[in-house]
Amino acid sequence: MKLDYSILEKNIRFKFRDKRLLVKSLTHKSYDKLNNNEKIEFLGDRVLGLVIAKKLLEIYPDEKEGILDKKFASLVNKKTCLQVARNIKLEKYILTFNPKNKKIKVEDKVLADCCESLIGAIYLDRGFGASESFILMHWKENIKNSTITPIDAKTKLQEFSLKKFKKLPTYKLISNTGPRHKPIFKIGVKLPNSKYYTGKGLSKKDAEQNAALMCLNENL
Repeated sequence: MKLDYSILEKNIRFKFRDKRLLVKSLTHKSYDKLNNNEKIEFLGDRVLGLVIAKKLLEIYPDEKEGILDKKFASLVNKKTCLQVARNIKLEKYILTFNPKNKKIKVEDKVLADCCESLIGAIYLDRGFGASESFILMHWKENIKNSTITPIDAKTKLQEFSLKKFKKLPTYKLISNTGPRHKPIFKIGVKLPNSKYYTGKGLSKKDAEQNAALMCLNENL
């Protein structure tokens, strides 16, 4: 079945000059090992980070760096990218390996990654201004909600450990796998007298947060 990318372009309110960039940004490595979206995703992730950081500084010029960092993390993480991807119905256009041509569910991680690679493709097609407009349009509600600063799992675990044990939790790096440009970290965390609870992430920070969340779920 031939995909009609013009419908997607209407959803995202952006028309590509080079349609090949759009198709490549939505091509998973399982579909094409050579001509896929991995490098464009790498670019899109950086463009997203720059746009969000710039916007946060505009909105909160007097905010402390630590608070800005928490707001930033909540806006650029895979969960938010997944939400945006679903909002624009990106899953209908992603090319993945499917030998029997069946209707299959695209994994959440693949969907979130494709959201970042789409940003990278927009940047390559029209430059920073176009990618910034796309991000600010589709992240609008999330940015508006960033006035609320959530307490992250790592901070919650630290407060819990200090209150109950008078000691900080202990973190350790268990493994670092995957390609250099997209490593997967596995981090363990333990409370005094507890086992290690593990979490994975594309950065050490994400892995620590996921490990802390696992620990909290077992101990609260």
